Amino acid sequence: MNKNTLNIKKKILIIDDSKLQTEALRTILEDEYDITTSQTAQDGLKNAKIGSYSLIILDIIMPGQDGFEVLKELQSTVLTKYIPVIIITSLSDAHYEEKGLTLGAVDYITKPFVPLIVKARVRTHVKLYQYQMNFRQQAMLDGLTGIANRRSYNKNSRIKWREAIRLELPFTICMIDVDNFKTYNDTFGHAKGDKVLISVAQTLSSHLQRATDFLARYGGEEFVIILMENDARASYEFMKRICKAVEDLHIPQNPLVAQWVTISIGGVTLVPKITDTYDTYVQIADTMLYDAKRYGRNQVVWSNENKEQWLEKK
Repeated sequence: MNKNTLNIKKKILIIDDSKLQTEALRTILEDEYDITTSQTAQDGLKNAKIGSYSLIILDIIMPGQDGFEVLKELQSTVLTKYIPVIIITSLSDAHYEEKGLTLGAVDYITKPFVPLIVKARVRTHVKLYQYQMNFRQQAMLDGLTGIANRRSYNKNSRIKWREAIRLELPFTICMIDVDNFKTYNDTFGHAKGDKVLISVAQTLSSHLQRATDFLARYGGEEFVIILMENDARASYEFMKRICKAVEDLHIPQNPLVAQWVTISIGGVTLVPKITDTYDTYVQIADTMLYDAKRYGRNQVVWSNENKEQWLEKK
């Protein structure tokens, strides 16, 4: 993390129909935080879903949709469910505090505001949120290669699949395996084997340029790539270039099996329909990978939308 990133103020959203209360909180917090305010529940919910907030301060008593209803919606929405919410109550509203905490608020501040108390509670929950977000991000990354892990793949693959169905886009699944990896480990040791996995992951990642491209470590020496929008021929040719790029790293392999470390790739491209099943096409990609191994490794075997198999003759 660079110095400029560290200096960026964390964002706080205040949802309160009282301009007086909102300005009082802004005055207390604006030196340390980037403050956004909403005077209605509807506007607050809209802002919460489009901003990257580290904390929401929510008044319970508001006209129309009250703070409890807003809190329930924040907790049930994927984009906002992890953002901590501090509720605003009066000294006499202990039952509101209890209900708010039961619904998922992390803390409360009472009116009239005591600046030192407000700052302390806000600072605590902003720090906790940043810690939790960092932990959650790390939990979705492979510890060795730094790319997405299997857990991240399980989540993102389904999201991308549904998006491809909705937009009627070509969808590609590629299964990738490092050839003769057990032999490499037995010959050179697991420490060097780890370096091979890192190098392969970096090579794969360097070829993926679009925001919709997705790469994950599937397990062991196996990786998975998801592409959207490329047709079958474009995806096939693209993965052939990646296969060649790994061979061109010229990482020495055990000479009894090959000169260099290589990969095999199996893939499938289709425009998925609502009646299609994701797991069916993962199985097809896996079968293509098996055939790439069976036909001699260091190659790409593909299934197009008509389930025709493409491969390089070796």
